[in-house]
Amino acid sequence: MYEEILEKIKDIEKKLGHLKSYSDTANKELKIKQLEDMMSTPGFWQDQQASTKVLKELKILKAGVEKCGVYSNKLKELKELLELVKDEKELLGNVSEELNKLSNSVDEAEFQALLSGEFDANDAILSINAGAGGTESCDWVSMLYRMYTRWAQESGYEVKTMDILPGEEAGIKNVTVSIKGDFAYGYLKAETGVHRLVRISPFDANKRRHTSFASVDVIAQVTDDVDVQIKPEEIRVDTYRASGKGGQHINVTDSAVRITHVSTGIVVQCQNERSQHQNKEVCMSLLKAKLYELKRRQQEEKVSQEYTQKQKIEWGSQIRSYVMHPYNMVKDHRTDYETGNVQAVMDGKLGDFIHAYLKKKMLEKNKDA
Repeated sequence: MYEEILEKIKDIEKKLGHLKSYSDTANKELKIKQLEDMMSTPGFWQDQQASTKVLKELKILKAGVEKCGVYSNKLKELKELLELVKDEKELLGNVSEELNKLSNSVDEAEFQALLSGEFDANDAILSINAGAGGTESCDWVSMLYRMYTRWAQESGYEVKTMDILPGEEAGIKNVTVSIKGDFAYGYLKAETGVHRLVRISPFDANKRRHTSFASVDVIAQVTDDVDVQIKPEEIRVDTYRASGKGGQHINVTDSAVRITHVSTGIVVQCQNERSQHQNKEVCMSLLKAKLYELKRRQQEEKVSQEYTQKQKIEWGSQIRSYVMHPYNMVKDHRTDYETGNVQAVMDGKLGDFIHAYLKKKMLEKNKDA
């Protein structure tokens, strides 16, 4: 057992090395000092919105830096204890158990450290759209909608449907969901792309195998201090009769709102609030987030068509395949991570897929640096 414990220690030391690299501790400590200096300036606390934002950022930065030190000290203590009890089998078992707990904690901290993007800590807006496959794809959208809702709820996030368009026969043509909570965008950005389903169709009387596609798009919910100017003459506002839930009033008045940003062609809509005014507020918030995302991608030297003209939602463009026949497998084609437990994934167990993607992106980033 002693030799096995030594191997665990080496593995944790390796993980801690990765964690320190991902955490970018030196730069975070510098940023913490800058934020603390900002907090000591006269008038800082008078702007409640700005001070709250700074406090939230400071809390996240400190948590990341402190974890590295805490885990390193814990490992040092366990290594010293190991040398004292290496001839005591029962006590070795206790050391091994503590090392397992530490390893799990480092894994979780590593996951958090991967979320270091500018808006990773923000709320997310997730949209799912049916692609090639007709009714099959609409049903596939409803399955993905359930999957992400389950994932979000189990992760402690607040989920709110902003807009939903039912399919003509079954399922959903497209749906937009707000997911609120710390790092919602950081996690969900891994899901952007085309998702492919292979199964025996429940809509086919001959029980043939069908392939369906749906696209998932995730953008960060931006805060009010983000500089995105939307002039009244740049948009077209249309109202229409809402068809979603909300009681009799919402279904007999033109409370639903659709806003088109003329120059970019971006369209947003909302019908799930109880009044036209509330729906318009939600639309403007969504439009602001989409315009900022477009601006950010343009700054990364990518043409605007990459955002406004999506890749075709069909064969050959998928990021992940969900196969339910003739075998069970979910495979992410970007990371090659896969599992045979399709039902667990459809019930919202996405953590391993998200982690694999974020880790791959971080390794690529460090390699290019």
